[in-house]
Amino acid sequence: MKAKQNGISRKAFLGNLALGGLPIILSPKDLFNGQLFRTAANGFIPQVIPLSTGWKFRPHAGTIARQSEQTVTIPHCVSNLSWQDWDPASWQALWQYQKSFELPAAFLNERVFVHFDGVMVGAVVRINGQELPSHYGGYLPFEYEITPYVKKENLLEVMVDARWSNVPPQGSVKGAARVDYLEAGGIYRPVSLKIVPKIFIQDVFAKPVDVLNPGRNVSVKCTLNTSVAPVKNAALEVTLVKEDKTVAATRTAVIIDKTGTKEVAVTLSDLKNIRLWDIDTPHLYGVIVRLYIDNSMVHCYKERVGFREAAFTTDGFFLNGNRLQLFGLNRHEIFPYVGGAMPARVMKNDALILKKKLNCNMVRCSHYPQSTAFLDACDELGLMVWEEVPGWGYLGDEQWKELLVQNTRDMVLRDRNHPSIIIWGVRVNESPNDPVLYRRTKAIAKNLDGSRPTSGSMTPDSMKTWKEDWHQDVLAFDDYHADPDGNVGINEPEKGVPYMLAEAVGQFNYAKRKNFDSYYRRSGTIATMQHQAIWHAQAHQKARLNKHNCGVIAWCAFEYASLVNHYRTVKYPGVADFFRVPKLGASFYMAQTDPLLRPVIEPDFYWDFGRETPHGPGKNVAIFSNCDRLELYINDTLHGSLQPDIKNFYNLKYPPFFGDLEWKGTGLPELKIVGYLKGKRLLSRRFSADRQKDRLRMIADDPELTGDGVDATRVEFGITDAYGNYRIGGKGIVQFQISGPGQLIGDNPFNLNESGGVAAVWIRTQPGGSGKIVVTALHPELGKQKVEIGVLRAKVKSTLV
Repeated sequence: MKAKQNGISRKAFLGNLALGGLPIILSPKDLFNGQLFRTAANGFIPQVIPLSTGWKFRPHAGTIARQSEQTVTIPHCVSNLSWQDWDPASWQALWQYQKSFELPAAFLNERVFVHFDGVMVGAVVRINGQELPSHYGGYLPFEYEITPYVKKENLLEVMVDARWSNVPPQGSVKGAARVDYLEAGGIYRPVSLKIVPKIFIQDVFAKPVDVLNPGRNVSVKCTLNTSVAPVKNAALEVTLVKEDKTVAATRTAVIIDKTGTKEVAVTLSDLKNIRLWDIDTPHLYGVIVRLYIDNSMVHCYKERVGFREAAFTTDGFFLNGNRLQLFGLNRHEIFPYVGGAMPARVMKNDALILKKKLNCNMVRCSHYPQSTAFLDACDELGLMVWEEVPGWGYLGDEQWKELLVQNTRDMVLRDRNHPSIIIWGVRVNESPNDPVLYRRTKAIAKNLDGSRPTSGSMTPDSMKTWKEDWHQDVLAFDDYHADPDGNVGINEPEKGVPYMLAEAVGQFNYAKRKNFDSYYRRSGTIATMQHQAIWHAQAHQKARLNKHNCGVIAWCAFEYASLVNHYRTVKYPGVADFFRVPKLGASFYMAQTDPLLRPVIEPDFYWDFGRETPHGPGKNVAIFSNCDRLELYINDTLHGSLQPDIKNFYNLKYPPFFGDLEWKGTGLPELKIVGYLKGKRLLSRRFSADRQKDRLRMIADDPELTGDGVDATRVEFGITDAYGNYRIGGKGIVQFQISGPGQLIGDNPFNLNESGGVAAVWIRTQPGGSGKIVVTALHPELGKQKVEIGVLRAKVKSTLV
């Protein structure tokens, strides 16, 4: 980053990032989780106004090849990306966004703020020509009060600096190749206006206390912000609700004798009949804070909380007093075509995949704070979260470290009401030990929250001096070593401290520890892909051998864009691919669920008789299932009966089955697998080897979208056998046609050869659209398929144009 940007010196900018913050910038808390109200007489109705559509976008003059101005929708990525072959030079420049809006006359008497959920990586904001203090850092929100500058007709301008900058995780002279994830530039998270009265509730932190006792309470810390003083006859009313029923309420008088911010602490005590937040029953409560002046409500703010006790101990992890083995995966918030610029529905779908398809009870937000939409979904689904500061193995200069400290503060302020978050990662992932820095980040987390432990992933290098240099609450290790037999190795936990694995397995072929082989690519070597699920099963199995190991968050859920050990800028350790489609590696996770709720049979092989496997899968291949017996049929003739491998995987709830599926006959046989539980047939699956019967498959995640120009859904497509199982090595060019109020985000046409026969595009609605989107996929050999997606007219129209 240059020493000076847009008239604001770097030193001055960083100096203003002290804990007190800039006078014009509120603490970057996601205030829009709250709701504002206004009645006909007084008080506030919802006036959080999305600024999503109608943005004018172009490169900033002289920084990149000239392009014509476009009209774009936020969230937005500045580069036109494919799903591979990303080039950081395509976004590392300055970019100009402009949005015109009209502010209704009634709002001109109120306070107005503009809020950015995330800009990659820096932003200079102007409102009606008035330049506001620049902001650097891509993963956390920031906002400005623009009350003095707004009028009826307004122009909001944002210059996005997507160049390599001295901010976490960036800063190294090695550039983008120094960080194991690519950060495509743009306004990639939502932008909103907030209209509030002259005195309003800026922040609410509701902390359940002593939740396992009948006398539990909620400690509520409210931050008021006022531009007028003194204010007489003010009061705060705090109410705890479950759905539409009041559980408890209290009211306290407030003295406001000067402008600025004021904290007010309120406690809701002796709460009875509270239902706990748990991974299977994630009960949520609302905390509603109302501000009254002269007994008239002028502002209202809502937060969600969950009552739960999450404890990391030397005897393991306990949720609500019950020992629970952590069973999770790391997640990158990076998508094909757009980087991180996906709407809330798409973010929430990742949480659904992790919880409902991969059966995880925990996710690590690697390696940066992720979208609030994703965290909201984790709250609702009962998916526990490790959230951490931005970074990857690199610590910069003192200015860089000051930003990391600020990032820690902003992360905790934004997300401390989420019950799903059970640990703060306040160390940069796999970074060198820095006791001074990490004492500071821990102290900030404890001061602002105090209800969660802190941690940060450690490597063999940082572990060498951990007893002297480590100052966190939970010791988390990235364990990638192999045992002498070539299988996954898991170290014994360190004694005397809570211990867990923040990463394991990764993309390594443990049988050839130094060989990355084909990186578990779907279009790579079949034998390597078959190893992946076994390695993950071994990691979880071996971690459970010692009760002092709290559990494993393995590497990782989804493939992602990277310049580190990549193939065409995609890194392939995910058990699901870049398009969120499970690979063979996911078969272990998919089977770890109650068979009475969802019986599962997931082979760790492809029923294929091609060049790599001319005689079928082989002699000792795995099938993951939650049944207790499997029967194998080839051409409807019984081929074998299998029992789970309890001997080698006795610590897993549902161990894998191993069977001989080497075919010595002629022709292309069919396979049938039948699963039984306690003698009762639960599930049957069929697989065809005959490619002449292959089909083109296409399916959308969601049947309906909202026509707001932002909402989107994934459309998965690929080549399957006659029974709907994805075919390894499926090839061909798929051409898409789309009609109705939507647009396609993705490659069109799409070449299936590189993706292994399966991929996805996303369909986004058009502003003000309604009706039906029809997406048709055409394959030169397999014909066409189509999906229909309903579009509902957006219920709330913005009053701004």
